[in-house]
Amino acid sequence: MTSTDNARRIVRDLAASITALDDVEQDAQKFVLEWIDSGAPLFRVRKPDGPPTHLCSYAVIFDRRRRSVLLADHVKANAWLPPGGHVDPDEDPRVTVLREAHEELDIEAQFDPVCGGEPLFLTVTQTRGDHSHTDVSFWFAIAGDEDMVLRRDPAEARELRWWPIDNAALWEPAEQFDPGMTRFLDKLRAHGEVSEPVA
Repeated sequence: MTSTDNARRIVRDLAASITALDDVEQDAQKFVLEWIDSGAPLFRVRKPDGPPTHLCSYAVIFDRRRRSVLLADHVKANAWLPPGGHVDPDEDPRVTVLREAHEELDIEAQFDPVCGGEPLFLTVTQTRGDHSHTDVSFWFAIAGDEDMVLRRDPAEARELRWWPIDNAALWEPAEQFDPGMTRFLDKLRAHGEVSEPVA
C-alpha cells in the first residue's frame, strides 16, 4: 500500500466515523465518501483551487468551562472562522489541525478531552470570492481557555475573539461566519456533553 493509499484510507475512516447531526451533514458525508471512493485527488496541490475539491481541517478552540469558542477574523475569507487550513498531500487531518493551530496561534494544541481526537463535524462548502472551490472540512474540538496565551498570525487573521456559544444574538448575521458554524455549535452542545451551562 502506498502512502497515498494509506492516507485515503485514513481520510475515509475519519469521514465514515462521524455520526451525522442532520440530513445536511448526512448528505455531506455521503458526498465525501463517494468522492473518496471515486479515486479523485483529495489534497490541494496548487493554490488556490487545484484540485477544485480538496480537504481542510478546522481547529475549534473550545473553553469548556466558559462555554466559548475562539474564532479568527480571517483576512482572505472576510469572515469569522475557526483556525485551520488545507490538509497537505498524504497528511492525516488530525495532524493538520494541530499543525495549523501551532502555525496560526503559536500553541501546542490538545484535543478536547470529551470529544477526543476524532472529527466532530463534517461540511462541504463552496468558498466565497475569487477562485471559488469546494472545501471538504473536518471540524475538531480543541481544548482551550480564554486565558491562554495566543499569538495571532497577521497574515491569517485581523483579530482573534472568544464567542459565547449560548448567546444566540451574537451569532447573527450568520453570513459573517462559516456556513456550517451554527450547526457545529448545535452538534457541540448535543454531542460534546455541554448541554447545560457549567456552574
